[in-house]
Amino acid sequence: MKNEKSFTLRFSLEAEIPPELLEDDDFEDDHWLAQWEAHIKPGLIRAVFSHLRSFEGWAAHVRSRGVASTDEVEVVVTHTFAPPPKPALQ
Repeated sequence: MKNEKSFTLRFSLEAEIPPELLEDDDFEDDHWLAQWEAHIKPGLIRAVFSHLRSFEGWAAHVRSRGVASTDEVEVVVTHTFAPPPKPALQ
């Protein structure tokens, strides 16, 4: 039997950029997003998998649903129950 439930943890990314910076030709307005993709998001995903691995009977893997990984990362978490012990023969 398979029992399923969904849980959503959503990150909404925002940058507050002062108008003075937007007027600067050398300012890279997407640098903050590149930092998120290259350094922050991978660390969060590693931390999630590390924490899940610390619990016996739980496993996790990434599932792709055709959405770009810059927009969505789905983590499938599965708990596998151990079968009950067989009764001892008398």
